[in-house]
Parts: sequence; structure tokens; C-alpha cells
Amino acid sequence: MSLKQVSIFIENKTGSLRTVCQVLADGGVNLRALSIADTQDFGILRIIVENTEKAVEILKKNGYICKTNTVIAVEIPDRPGAMAEVMSVVSVPGVSIEYAYAFASHKENDSAYMIFRVSGYDKATEVLSAAGIPVLTKEELFAK
Repeated sequence: MSLKQVSIFIENKTGSLRTVCQVLADGGVNLRALSIADTQDFGILRIIVENTEKAVEILKKNGYICKTNTVIAVEIPDRPGAMAEVMSVVSVPGVSIEYAYAFASHKENDSAYMIFRVSGYDKATEVLSAAGIPVLTKEELFAK
């Protein structure tokens, strides 16, 4: 099963990030990871949550424009160079990395997670698996 990320369009003004985080918190949605990119007027907040459908429902009910995208998640050692190694595996013809972000694991094995969106999803998952880097499912990403 593929992993879904929610992208939320928010105004680039004081308090916007706090407000959307509070809306999600009030709805019982736990943020596992987030990334934000901004322009002068608007930002795109990208989040990983356990219940994507619930998050989207809450956000839309509160007037936010959002959409879901399929992303890839991999577990990597929490050490210098680990992300570069993964990027070298997926740097092949037919795969273009649109963006990536990483976050620390809650596990005790000194690992981190990397999320990235690519064009060429099938090719990317194929080369990652061939290199022994498993693509994580949502269940694996949220396993305690």
C-alpha cells in the first residue's frame, strides 16, 4: 500500500501554521512529519499523518484547500551520508525527485525516515528494492 501525504495551501502570514496545526489537533490528528515551502503570499504545508482521510475531511471542513499525493518513505540509518546514498540509488533515468524531507524515527534503532515525491514512482520503488532499501507502507511507518 502506498503512502499518502496531505498538501495544504496556507497564507504566508503570522499564525497560519499555528492555526492549521490547531485545527488538526482539535480533530485528533497527530502529525508525524511536516515540511513547509513558502512564497511571498502562500505556502504549501506537506504533512504525513496516520489517518489521511480524516485529516483531509477536517481541513476541508475548516476551509482549507488541500490534496493528497503518493510519496515514498524509506527508513535510513541516522548518520551522515545515508540520505545521499538513497538519492544515488534513485538517481536513474525515468525518476525525477520533486522534493524530499527527512525526520527522526521514534524507534530505538537510530534510524530516520525520508519522504520523497518522485515522478516515476514505479521505477523508483523498483530500484530502491533492488538496492535493498525497502519502501515503507503506512503501517510500517506508524508501527510503534
